[in-house]
Amino acid sequence: MSNEQSQTPKIKTVYLIRHGETDFNRQGIVQGSGVDSELNELGHAQAEAFFQKYHHINFDKVYTSALQRTHQSVKKFLEKGLPWEQHEGLNEISWGVREGRVPNDVDNEYYKILIDSWINGKVDMPSEGGESPLDVITRQKPVIDLILSRPDEETILVAMHGRAIRIILTLLLERELHEMDTFEHANLCLYKLIYDYEQGKFFVELENDLSHLDDLIVD
Repeated sequence: MSNEQSQTPKIKTVYLIRHGETDFNRQGIVQGSGVDSELNELGHAQAEAFFQKYHHINFDKVYTSALQRTHQSVKKFLEKGLPWEQHEGLNEISWGVREGRVPNDVDNEYYKILIDSWINGKVDMPSEGGESPLDVITRQKPVIDLILSRPDEETILVAMHGRAIRIILTLLLERELHEMDTFEHANLCLYKLIYDYEQGKFFVELENDLSHLDDLIVD
């Protein structure tokens, strides 16, 4: 075995987080990829709490979506000078024409029918003026391929969005796309994933973990 091969790590550790809370989250406003909202006070506190628990981890790189709520969620890590890449492929799903407004009864029924359709296997059905889960996973895959092509980045931090995380986990864990709603998430939750290069598979070590937020006081 060559020196180059022997130095290649057998695993990659991925800390995958959802962004912290925004006022849109609190108000129940749909904020897909077309709404570039900021973290609210609690969201910043969640980001700080995550940093305090995991700042000792030697991340080789930080990956985020192109939306500022993910940037703000990892701000303290970026301030340490860690390498950072943002990718639109990691953006939240586009919910289309209903983004950015408080859902009324008609909207809520629309979303229920849409998500039920996805659960029933119609994952190529887009929201009105937006994306389907199949559209999202198609743009996510090149980013994942890029990340896995960099075995020297042994430990990485990835900040994304709720629906996008549900979708990408089906890809990483080789599940059917219509099973995405089996993955739970909350603001600033953590999924810790291990990729075994020899087996070519991801394994879950932590799922929707919120233990780093235990000491936060929620209004």
